[in-house]
Amino acid sequence: MRILLTNDDGVMAAGIGALHQVLCQRHEVFVVAPETEQSAVGHSITLADPIKVRPLSAKTGMNGFAVAGTPADCVKLAMGQLMPQPPDLVVSGINQGANVGVNVLYSGTVSAATEAAILGLRSLAFSLASHTSRDFSHAAAVAAGLIEQYDLLAAPPEVCLNVNIPALPVDQIKGVRLARQSCSRLGERFLRRTDPRGHVYFWQAGESMGVEGGPDTDYPALLEGYVTITPLRHDMTHNQALRRMSEQWRAPRLPGAPAGGDACEK
Repeated sequence: MRILLTNDDGVMAAGIGALHQVLCQRHEVFVVAPETEQSAVGHSITLADPIKVRPLSAKTGMNGFAVAGTPADCVKLAMGQLMPQPPDLVVSGINQGANVGVNVLYSGTVSAATEAAILGLRSLAFSLASHTSRDFSHAAAVAAGLIEQYDLLAAPPEVCLNVNIPALPVDQIKGVRLARQSCSRLGERFLRRTDPRGHVYFWQAGESMGVEGGPDTDYPALLEGYVTITPLRHDMTHNQALRRMSEQWRAPRLPGAPAGGDACEK
């Protein structure tokens, strides 16, 4: 299988290295990843600046390119310019830290996989639920196993699979669960500082994830020791809210609209 491998922690990060080492044993792997860390950039793309690209050296053991851009840039460039043939699968990760709950919106790792889905490609994003572990071997083994069984997962078109892996040895992981995205939110702490010229600035000094949702949602299931798989789509419409609002719809009047007329339609 031809795989496009990317991430948001940077092309030299331990997570992408471990995943590349496992995948290249059975697959043709082409790497297009950010030159530097791009964590929490979400689905941003580069518009006002040139995007520099350099071939990866033989020392990296990887075939592909480092990109001075975002994860979404990497997928766009790989498809439009850098890959000689389209991939069968796009894999993003392995991220340092879980991407669950509201983190899904911030994650460059997930956004790379979402960009691939927008382009009509099959894709997965992998994250390890630890901000400190440097051993990605167990997570890489889990990821490689799921990739081999991708067809069994039956992901529909234009959907990427967001996979979170506990920071546990494989024999201690309880299993794999399909899970909804939870409503877990970040609690952030900022330190206020003043520079020598008297200007105030802030450092984000830490964050913690709340635990909201039942066992069928991503973060609680991950904490229980399960690998979680959440199908994500770029259509963010809240369909239940749309139906409820439509049932009670009274069109607001726009300024200057004639009284009694429908100013806008459903």
